Amino acid sequence: MFFLGSAYPMGKFGLNADTNPILFGALRMGIVFLCLIPFSNFKVPPKKYFLPLIGFSICMGAGVNMFLYLSLDAASILAPVTIGAQLSIPFAIILSSLFLSESISFKKWILIFTSFLGIILIAFDPKIADEISATLLIFAMAFFYGLSQVFSRHLKELDVKFTSAFMGLIGFVILIIISQLFEGNVIGQINSIDKNGWIAILYAGMIISIFGHTMMFYLYKFYPVGMVLPFYALFPVFGLMLTFFIFGEIPTPIMVTGGIIVVTSVFLLQKTR
Repeated sequence: MFFLGSAYPMGKFGLNADTNPILFGALRMGIVFLCLIPFSNFKVPPKKYFLPLIGFSICMGAGVNMFLYLSLDAASILAPVTIGAQLSIPFAIILSSLFLSESISFKKWILIFTSFLGIILIAFDPKIADEISATLLIFAMAFFYGLSQVFSRHLKELDVKFTSAFMGLIGFVILIIISQLFEGNVIGQINSIDKNGWIAILYAGMIISIFGHTMMFYLYKFYPVGMVLPFYALFPVFGLMLTFFIFGEIPTPIMVTGGIIVVTSVFLLQKTR
């Protein structure tokens, strides 16, 4: 959770080095693909996995990374973005109900409602007036993350390294094309990235995407998902702590209160059947 929470301040650190956000996401996915090639057994999976694998790769590799870094680029303060990312869990549960016909108990609906109330409370903070675009973009990121979890339910039998490498390849291709179209001159952009930008990109690709997520998948081998998932509520805590140490940003009382409501709701949501 420390590594996953560090994605937000380290992403902002890299973007502050004049790295374009969509290119940042593309290079992160490219690094994931290159690092996993030696450990992946590339073979054509059965046809039943084609659609969920492509859907997962587009949502997680392209959608999540594009909207995450666009949000960080638009944000002047990171607390709302870091806390808002927690909505990926309620979105995942709602989308699972819609597409996988999974039932949602009354208790879960209450917790989903309170998690959104926490975000609404944060929106009343005067400092959020200039953060509307960043907040909406992180909502889009949370939606794609939730949708990617729906697709991932159909990929449990595939090798995790292959799935992650394929996601990295698809995410890189899509985002590099979008970057060329909207940010322009990809080659020139890459050549102009400075040391701090590359440190942040390499950290995001190698530490967060590979090392952090691998540790989570390792836990899934020994513990039930319901025991591991609640710890996701910790990543905004570490994210906010690192934001303070790197940028000196102190959340306002309204942000802290709303954040506690969101994190607590998400924690209980993942423990409730």
